[in-house]
Amino acid sequence: MNATAQAPLTGLRVIDLATLFAGPLSATMLGDFGAEVIKVEHPRKPDPSRGHGPTKDGVGLWWKLLGRNKRNLTLDLSSPGGRDILLRLAAGTDVIIENFRPGTLERWGLGWAELHSVNPRLVLARVTGFGQFGPYAHRPGFGTLAEAMSGFAAITGEPDGPPTLPPFGLADSIAALATAYAVMAALAGRDRSGEGQIVDMAIIEPILTVLGPQPVWYDQLGYVQPRTGNRSRNNAPRNTYRTSDGHWVAVSTSAQSIAERVMRLVGRAELIDEPWFGSGTTRAEHSDELDEAVGNWIARHTREDAVSAFEKAEAAIAPIHDIRDVMEDPQYRALDSITEVDDPELGPLRMQNVLFRLSGTPGAIRWAGRPHGADTDEILTGLGLSGAEIAALRAEHVL
Repeated sequence: MNATAQAPLTGLRVIDLATLFAGPLSATMLGDFGAEVIKVEHPRKPDPSRGHGPTKDGVGLWWKLLGRNKRNLTLDLSSPGGRDILLRLAAGTDVIIENFRPGTLERWGLGWAELHSVNPRLVLARVTGFGQFGPYAHRPGFGTLAEAMSGFAAITGEPDGPPTLPPFGLADSIAALATAYAVMAALAGRDRSGEGQIVDMAIIEPILTVLGPQPVWYDQLGYVQPRTGNRSRNNAPRNTYRTSDGHWVAVSTSAQSIAERVMRLVGRAELIDEPWFGSGTTRAEHSDELDEAVGNWIARHTREDAVSAFEKAEAAIAPIHDIRDVMEDPQYRALDSITEVDDPELGPLRMQNVLFRLSGTPGAIRWAGRPHGADTDEILTGLGLSGAEIAALRAEHVL
């Protein structure tokens, strides 16, 4: 990797007006690959992620991740002075990401018409729970609601248990990935047409896409996917199994050849000759028998021995890690998936690295999330405001 190469998004300016979590995370992803990201927060109501989850010495740790590679500006967008500053910033900006309820920016005089008029090349990414139109558009929208409405919760959990929600921002994170992709697609379109456009991202949609062919199954067969716990209706054995030393491992047999290797390894090669063993779907109908065979074998082996044996057999297994295991895993270490960042407030801290590796123009974490409003004066001075003008705006509570 060429660590001295210029990042691929260098020269791109992004204004992050969003909070919690899809919009800001998409801006983080752009910043990781060189975009100049300006995070705009209310002067008296900082981004709530600064107070989400554990803190150290009064500093929010989630913010250190979500706010990385962003400069921080405080601005009351609902005030005339804040509106004027944002329009001045927008004139030299490539992308604005916002997640206010539909109509909020318009009420402040900062809607698409005003933003487009000062910068026809601007891309405006609008990230909301339900999109910009439709009967739910004005409802408060969070990732939890998307996880519920998309069908995710309905298929997650044990067959005789309740629908299960993830204990983290799954729908938000998927929407962040989709938003970053949508922004890049809009910018590619701008390169051809010279015109910016609006990205309308509804958090309920990307998670629906990653759930796979459920709509097609229902449309063509009337099939509604049930909750199956850790099992799959598409292949078997596929489950979690406890080792002799009290750990857990996950086994997957999505490929027929892998399924056959697993059964040979666990001493049940005769099952391979059963007529039903020839496809994942029919194997799944015999999950009890296959789980018993695999589970009994794994229960007689330690985690280390089970993983080693599966690896030698070229069968698919993985230990079930908690975060302590992730931090020490040799594969993650080799990839530098968890990397160290030097932070002025907290000192060295470890967090997830950038999403992927580019051989010629890699991304990088230049700094972790900065204090509230840390770059306000520098950003406004760069816009041409004098010290007296900045002081006046601060006296008016615009900053």
